[in-house]
Amino acid sequence: MPDLDFPYRFSGLGRTATTDRDDHIRDLIHQVLFTAPGERVMRPDFGAGLLQLVFEPNSATLAATTQLLVQSALQLHLAHLIAVQSVEVGNDDAALRIDVRYTVLLDRTEHSATFTAPGATP
Repeated sequence: MPDLDFPYRFSGLGRTATTDRDDHIRDLIHQVLFTAPGERVMRPDFGAGLLQLVFEPNSATLAATTQLLVQSALQLHLAHLIAVQSVEVGNDDAALRIDVRYTVLLDRTEHSATFTAPGATP
């Protein structure tokens, strides 16, 4: 059964767009990372809140804190789907780059995904 694509959109046929399982899991990781805690109704603890980091100075300390925040949020919210292998955070000029390596529990395939959060200048 195909999953709904994120962000929500319509396909070329005018129906709700769907996606495969691997892309759906990547979409779920994206939602966890960029949803602020308290943003979801009935799920006040959901999310890592990386968009709030836009107002923090981009530094090595921010990268280390973000790494722990991302790893704990993914384990808390997606542990039933994935096993997080590693999270690496890099602070490029005005953006924070998050590289996540994970294993899909259903078939034990390994994947990696990169997400970028805009950040303040150092």
